Amino acid sequence: LVELTVDMSARIVITGANSAVGRAILRVAAQQPEHAVLIAAVRSDRAIEELQPLPPHQVARISYDDSSSLKAVFAGASAVIHLAGTLFERPGSTYDRANVQTARAVADAAAQSGVEKVVLVSAVGADPGSRNAYWRTKGEAEAAIRAHPCSHTILRVPLLLGTGTEGTAALQRHVIQGSVTLPGGGRHQQQPLHVDDLARAALAACHPHVACNRTLNLVGPISLPERDILQRGAQLSARKVRIRSLPISLLRMAVRVRRQFIGGGFSPDVLEVITTDT
Repeated sequence: LVELTVDMSARIVITGANSAVGRAILRVAAQQPEHAVLIAAVRSDRAIEELQPLPPHQVARISYDDSSSLKAVFAGASAVIHLAGTLFERPGSTYDRANVQTARAVADAAAQSGVEKVVLVSAVGADPGSRNAYWRTKGEAEAAIRAHPCSHTILRVPLLLGTGTEGTAALQRHVIQGSVTLPGGGRHQQQPLHVDDLARAALAACHPHVACNRTLNLVGPISLPERDILQRGAQLSARKVRIRSLPISLLRMAVRVRRQFIGGGFSPDVLEVITTDT
């Protein structure tokens, strides 16, 4: 990545700043000798409290259902980094609501507030024509950003590893257990990205002339099977881990049955996302 000097008078708003990616952006920016004023925009008082150990310049509470709250925070901002979204649907947080509606709300408010650049963190595989609901809504979110007059950069990312990420938390659990069953034996190819590298890229993309109106696949330098990632993690922890295989077709059937009785959470769409080669 090219290191850029950011105008210290610039204001960058980070929506979903209490996420692992948001925290990484705040952490990385604080380590830079010169950086813009960062505004961490979150939806709850609890999220504000969670951010207190981190050094954002400002913290603001927003609601994606209230355009006035977004426009108030976006006023005077040169760029917005939009992180809100979900892989696991929950009551009140469907793919459409979390992935698409938040992107539309941000794009509308950014355009009305005169924001110059919107940076969207999306997912490898995003496609508005996909049969997979997660990838489809990620693609629809991208389309919502492209449809507005603000310039944009869309960063599609794979499995994220590093501080606070779900990927690293799962890796640590597996290593501690010493024995784990992976769909298909974990033979699907991953190209994981460190969350701090994503943070640096997102900050760089806030510059008006960097990757302007482009969609990029931002991935790590190494492609390897998921089972190899687990084995490497075990070696770094001086542990041994035994990997068992569960047929993906059998797991898919079990997930569908579970969804009929419980709903939400782990779904066939999620299973496809986590077992598809990136």
